[in-house]
Amino acid sequence: MTAVPHVPVVVIGAGPTGVTAATLLARYGIDCLVLDRWARVYPQPRAVHLDDEIFRIVARLGIADEFAAISRPTMGLRLLDSSMHVLAEFRRDAALGRNGFPQANMFDQPEFEAVLRTNLARHSHAAELRGDVEVTDVAEDARGRVRVTYADRTDGGEHVVEADYVLGCDGANSIVRSRIGSRMEDLGFEQRWLVVDVATTAELANWEGVDQVCDPERAGTYMRIGATRYRWEFQLQDGETAADFATLDALGPLIRPWVQHVSGAELRLVRVAEYTFRAQLADRWHRGRIFLLGDAAHLTPPFIGQGMGAGLRDAMNLAWKLAGVLSETLPSDVLETYEQERKPHARHMIRLALAVGRAMTAGGEFGNIIRRMVVPRLHWLPGLSTNLVDSETPALQRSALVRKPRRPRQLAGKLCPNPLVADGTRLDAALGDGFAVITRTAPSATECALAEKRGAVVHVAAPDSELATWLCRGRADAAIIRPDRTVMRAGRDLAVLFDSLPSSCSGAIRKAIPPQ
Repeated sequence: MTAVPHVPVVVIGAGPTGVTAATLLARYGIDCLVLDRWARVYPQPRAVHLDDEIFRIVARLGIADEFAAISRPTMGLRLLDSSMHVLAEFRRDAALGRNGFPQANMFDQPEFEAVLRTNLARHSHAAELRGDVEVTDVAEDARGRVRVTYADRTDGGEHVVEADYVLGCDGANSIVRSRIGSRMEDLGFEQRWLVVDVATTAELANWEGVDQVCDPERAGTYMRIGATRYRWEFQLQDGETAADFATLDALGPLIRPWVQHVSGAELRLVRVAEYTFRAQLADRWHRGRIFLLGDAAHLTPPFIGQGMGAGLRDAMNLAWKLAGVLSETLPSDVLETYEQERKPHARHMIRLALAVGRAMTAGGEFGNIIRRMVVPRLHWLPGLSTNLVDSETPALQRSALVRKPRRPRQLAGKLCPNPLVADGTRLDAALGDGFAVITRTAPSATECALAEKRGAVVHVAAPDSELATWLCRGRADAAIIRPDRTVMRAGRDLAVLFDSLPSSCSGAIRKAIPPQ
């Protein structure tokens, strides 16, 4: 019998979530195989926005400059009525924010995926991508290993590979989700929308942000993606299909408010497609050694631009934990924290998107009341204001790796800032890929020795620096920072904090990346 090949991790799906997870694992020295149904990058643009928290993840992959070159900072979000009058405006800072990057960024997804795949190829010592394959089965055996069966269209053969862990990043129709018996919980939103991409070298002279038209008859969205690319999305009415809007002439009445000063000859229709926007959440995100990430675990309407970003958050949360478990420097039960932390966060972000979506599309007198009374005051709503105005998402809930005291203004579960430090680099670069301690009080020699033994970096914040101010506002003298830059624990007693540093900071998660 032919031996079945083995790899520590199989990633199913090579979209942004899958490639991000594979790249992070490769950086930690974990071998992985990525399987994807498409031979190349899927050519149609879908996601178009990511915030500064997600840009920070992109930078951790080593491609901040490459992404900056293909993206465009945007000014924020405006909510308009059917007459194009501004109901509310949520500006984003185009300069560098607390995470070190612009708060809102527009991009073309195929370009971004090409950058991600080129970067993954730099880690060919640990990661392999096979496209043009169809995964047909995923099953965990009695030994605890996972067998993945796939058909390779390049050679016409059926192949089997064994893995210690499988990451299902295979989208809304996930075969991995079905194999672990997980079902999508419907959160009560389903709408058909028209998606239109247009290219032009003409200057449309519109506001450099996203417009959301709040109109139950025809809700719509406008955004500038790049120097010459624009997108519109419009809610379809009963009986309408994308075929009804297949030409610029047919689209004219819909896009006229934004292109009225440009002739039709200057516009090129890139594509017209129909999408069904849904709000769904998987009831379980893993079984045994099989995990769901991205659209396989959650679907969100696009109204606050967090769909793709949620998948990258999944990858960032899980990859370092999985690397630690595989290197036997973290106990396997830390993998339980993935769903504990990410599922409530994803649910919260979906609810925020639903709040904006319902404000845009609710009909009748109730909808009119929302638009007249509620929409201009959305910035007062807890959670919504921080995301729409400050781009900050909620803190992670308590887990074995998020130790929260029961008091207000605590830091645990939140992302630490990413300012420039003394040598001119960002904090993330100074901290590396493992655990760290940020302190505004010089640690003792014993505490430094303990951190070194456990593989953690110690960063002493300069007085009056952004980091020192952040600690002070959080009523802390020091904080333990996880590899994903989430605060694990914060407080005033340095001895207790240093003692609670995981002994698993060494090993795979401190491995150097081979020269490129």
